[in-house]
Amino acid sequence: MIIGREKEKDILKRCFESDQSEFVAIYGRRRVGKTFLIKELFGEKFTFYSTGILNGNKDAQLRAWNSEISRYGCKGITEAENWTQAFENLNHILEQVHANGNTEKKVIFLDEIPWIATIHSDFLAGLDYFWNRWATSRKDVLLMICGSAASWITDNVVNGKGGLHNRLTRQILLEPFTLKECEKFYQSRQIPMTRYQMVEAYMIFGGIPYYLSLMQPQLSLYQNVDEMYFAQGAELREEFMNLYRSLYRNAENYISVIETLAKKGIGLTRTEIVNGSKISDGGSLTKILRDLSISGFIREYKAYGQKKRDSLYQLIDFFSLFDIRFRSKRKEYANDYWLRFSSTPSYYAWSGIGYEKLCLLHLPQIRKKLGISGVLTSAFSWRGDGEGGGAQVDLIIDRNDNIINLCEIKFSSGPYPIDKKCYESIQNKKSAFISSTHTRKSVQTTMITTFGLKKNNYSAEIVSEVILDDFFE
Repeated sequence: MIIGREKEKDILKRCFESDQSEFVAIYGRRRVGKTFLIKELFGEKFTFYSTGILNGNKDAQLRAWNSEISRYGCKGITEAENWTQAFENLNHILEQVHANGNTEKKVIFLDEIPWIATIHSDFLAGLDYFWNRWATSRKDVLLMICGSAASWITDNVVNGKGGLHNRLTRQILLEPFTLKECEKFYQSRQIPMTRYQMVEAYMIFGGIPYYLSLMQPQLSLYQNVDEMYFAQGAELREEFMNLYRSLYRNAENYISVIETLAKKGIGLTRTEIVNGSKISDGGSLTKILRDLSISGFIREYKAYGQKKRDSLYQLIDFFSLFDIRFRSKRKEYANDYWLRFSSTPSYYAWSGIGYEKLCLLHLPQIRKKLGISGVLTSAFSWRGDGEGGGAQVDLIIDRNDNIINLCEIKFSSGPYPIDKKCYESIQNKKSAFISSTHTRKSVQTTMITTFGLKKNNYSAEIVSEVILDDFFE
């Protein structure tokens, strides 16, 4: 059963029902559910399906392809020794199926094509020839290509300069689940979780369906985290390294950038990344940052009032942040670390940082709660200097209706009490922001908490609130 993905399902359904051949690229972070989506929608309708082999050379990829050609009913033909022949055999299957009276769309799914297209391979040339020579002359082909190395898809197909340039009829970036989709997923698996626990889980695993699928209903969230990550032989124990090594050549450089970015929650400038990762400032670093951004591991943004060249790069992949922060604890506590850690003050310090990241990924829900879904907005962070001193605001919503929301984000297990010290800190940040930026817009404070504010004299001064439940809209 497919949870969510309504927009993507609608696009793919229309492609299947259209009166022309369609060429669709589906890409996104590894483990996000691309293959699952396609197989659930079209598995019984595949005319041909083949997937790449991780680290397989050209011969290994062709052997796998030839095996699938045979499995899908193309008997008695010469096995392909190159990709031109391979796609000729694929075209033979299409003609054979059509000759047998099948007038429906012929569904072709090529999974993990970045793995298939090995170095010095003529795979892309074969794909180009197949689409431009055969598929476009028909009206009954639905060709779907997929890959976890999202930057490879965008560079070689979406924005490719060769024969595939501008040939896609659709492209789909499959993103992680929102909290609402996670809730539906847990319900479908009969995993008992409160919304507070779902937020805790999101700050560890993000909205990655594969990770969520490993949870066992009979265990508590904290027991599941120990079982999935900290225990000996845990499924996700080596996931971080395997994840990046499966996506990128020279993966160690990508990992170095990720680990450098993990040291500062608000993000780093390019110069700070160079200094921290020891990777020279040049084209190689530009490619790494771009690849990680396209795959959704990091985001590039600018602090309020800064120019494009002063961009910050921020790690936003929850599992990467979690692994970097806690992998050393696996040696110290094998089976019950998270169960112990979840009751310590350090847990709330960690979860406060995670909750800030969660807010960044649920901006549409925040805008909806504030009643500004139809207003053009931009999101920033801000670090004060000069008049601003050491003030810092992790989320600023700059609105076209001449209002700025300074968001104060607090994670707690109950209603959050604003005391005198907290109130003065909020007011000082607001004053520092106004004096430092010289904004002419009206500046309002928005509190984003888990269960709202504990009512007192100070809470009455807060203009707007967003709570945990609002993220599930």
